[in-house]
Amino acid sequence: MAKCAICGNRIEELFLGKIKGTIIKGKTVCSDCQRKYKENFLEQL
Repeated sequence: MAKCAICGNRIEELFLGKIKGTIIKGKTVCSDCQRKYKENFLEQL
């Protein structure tokens, strides 16, 4: 079970252990934060 590096919410796991989000620079980020911080995304990490 992973948590978002920005907001701290739990990230769901999908079929075969894939997460509903992405991993950038070794940190997991939920899809909601990806949508919210499109432009300044790397600055948030």
